[in-house]
Amino acid sequence: MVDPAWVALSLVERVGGKTMRALIAHFGSAQAVLAADSHELRRVPGIGAVLAASIRAVDLSTVEHDLPRWQAAGIRIILDNDPAYPPRLRALDDAPPTLFIRGDWSDSLRQAQTVAIVGTRSPSDIALDAARALAFDYAQKGYVIVSGLALGIDRAAHMGALGAAGHTLAVLGGGLLNIYPPANKKLADAICGQGALLSESHPTAESKPAYLVARNRIISGLCNMMIVVETNHDGGAMHAARWAREQQRPLYTLDIPASGNQQLIDQGATPLDPFNLQVPLDS
Repeated sequence: MVDPAWVALSLVERVGGKTMRALIAHFGSAQAVLAADSHELRRVPGIGAVLAASIRAVDLSTVEHDLPRWQAAGIRIILDNDPAYPPRLRALDDAPPTLFIRGDWSDSLRQAQTVAIVGTRSPSDIALDAARALAFDYAQKGYVIVSGLALGIDRAAHMGALGAAGHTLAVLGGGLLNIYPPANKKLADAICGQGALLSESHPTAESKPAYLVARNRIISGLCNMMIVVETNHDGGAMHAARWAREQQRPLYTLDIPASGNQQLIDQGATPLDPFNLQVPLDS
């Protein structure tokens, strides 16, 4: 049974995995955290006046009311102590305390090898073709394709996996009941039939830049390795690449002129020849 107090606490802005663990270690349970006064909360390292006030403002009854509605909409709610929580993701220092998932979350999908394929929303033709081809080939080999449901490279990666009758996971930077971008709503529905949508955000939350950046650690955390197909040096995919390095995931990128790709190669990413794509396999 899902603990409403845990879910409510995990949805407080700035209560991530590290903070959640510190609070639970200090108070013993999410229910006890929500019952604590501001002075008690501020005894926990890292909890200041603003965050303590946010925790004190939690309306547990609202979450208790919403949980059945979310579940009726097909959302599975997985806490980080649940056996169904992805083990690679759980190993992160700041793993999401709660995951919201819609679609197929079977044992076989969770245990499969995974590759993240990410990149710019405005790709070149050669990068778009490469993203589709890589996703198709990996999916045919039994890998699950992980990406972020954005336009451009992400969309091509998801569609490549679906085209191979394979499986794909989309990590959202917003709520599962508020698909962004709206142009990918049909794709999101298709993914639920051959994979799943995942988010750490409130199911009705609107996507915003901070959420889109934060979801990159989840994309990287779920994968065995990552391919950045195309990105500028200041593109969002550079955040994903940074997480991949920090999480010690093998990192690959197309050897094309894009400034981000060349920067990643200079930093040690393995280059892939776009004209002779050889699918690297995780060892």
